[in-house]
Amino acid sequence: MNKLTRAERETIIRFDEEDDEATIFTYLKSWQNHLEKKLGLKPIMDNGFGGKEYKIDKSRIRPPHKKSKRGQHLLKANNNSKNHSSMQKKSKKSKKSGNHPCIRRIASGKKKKV
Repeated sequence: MNKLTRAERETIIRFDEEDDEATIFTYLKSWQNHLEKKLGLKPIMDNGFGGKEYKIDKSRIRPPHKKSKRGQHLLKANNNSKNHSSMQKKSKKSKKSGNHPCIRRIASGKKKKV
C-alpha cells in the first residue's frame, strides 16, 4: 500500500452521551506520545500503517472554552469589511504610538506578540 497523504493521516476523538469512555484514533506521533507517555494510556488497536486507537475516560476531555470578548470582537471585525477597514485605520494610528493592537505588554515592560 502507498504512503498515506497528510489529509488521510487524521485524528478522531469520538464519544457520545451514553458511554463513559471516549475513543481517540490518531496517526500523529505527537498525540500518540502524549497519550502514552503523559497520560499513561496504552493503544487498544494499531492498524499497522501508523494509526493507533486509545480509550480514555470522558471526564479527562476538556470541553471547548467560550470565546473571549476580544476574540469575538476580532471575529466580527474580520467578517465585517466596514469594521475591518476601521481596524486598519486604528492599526496605523497605534503603530505610530508604538501600541500595535496585536502586541500586548507583559509584566517586564517588554512587548510580546499575541
